[in-house]
Amino acid sequence: MGTKAQVALVTGAAQGIGAAVARALAGGATIAALDTKQAGLEALVAGLRERDRRAEAYVTDVSDAAAVEAVVERIEHELGPITTLVNVAGVLRMGSVVGFSDADWATTFAVNTHGVFHVSRAVARRMVPRKSGAIVTVGSNASSVPRMQMAAYAASKAASTMFTKCLGLELAQHGIRCNVVSPGSTDTEMQRLLWTDENGPKAVIAGAPETFRVGIPLRRIATPEDIAEAVSFLVSDRARHITLHDLCVDGGATLGA
Repeated sequence: MGTKAQVALVTGAAQGIGAAVARALAGGATIAALDTKQAGLEALVAGLRERDRRAEAYVTDVSDAAAVEAVVERIEHELGPITTLVNVAGVLRMGSVVGFSDADWATTFAVNTHGVFHVSRAVARRMVPRKSGAIVTVGSNASSVPRMQMAAYAASKAASTMFTKCLGLELAQHGIRCNVVSPGSTDTEMQRLLWTDENGPKAVIAGAPETFRVGIPLRRIATPEDIAEAVSFLVSDRARHITLHDLCVDGGATLGA
């Protein structure tokens, strides 16, 4: 990592981008892997330990503020001061606005937005007295470009993106950096839910004029490791003068918008 990090807390670590981030950071920090999916967490931690990396699993729902406060206290007691936080936990609920349910809207924001707030607040409270730390929120390129059938997801990611920038502004005086990584289409379980057949990747790369979706200029879908590399850079000392930044990793899909 190129940092002095001792403990990295990664939410949504049971699969996809979260798991890739945990593996990427494991070389420079003890990993506190957090998710609601116990089996996935246990598999991740077992894999890291096989590589002689220190990691612990914490089954927690980020939408539960009290549970988050308790688990952050537990992590600091068991592993040491949290020096890096990566907010990855997220959910996707698809549907048109006029047909969208209150429950799906609430669930989307409970995890994607409230969860980022809960975990960031709990960790920041402990980072401030120590005058150091790095926080990265994994957002989405959908936070800057409208998407059909994805209003809740896009809005929740836009909210968490701006929240992270505001947090970074408040914490800068304490030497704590806060940044965002905004992926585009990435080969994860969430992405595969959007594919209707084996031609799903080709369709994403090509784009869809009928849904006002531009394709991917680099002609490939990102891997979780591509996103993890961007996160690793932003939490490292190589990015020590970068804060309040939103790094888009989407192969050009949003045309820099």
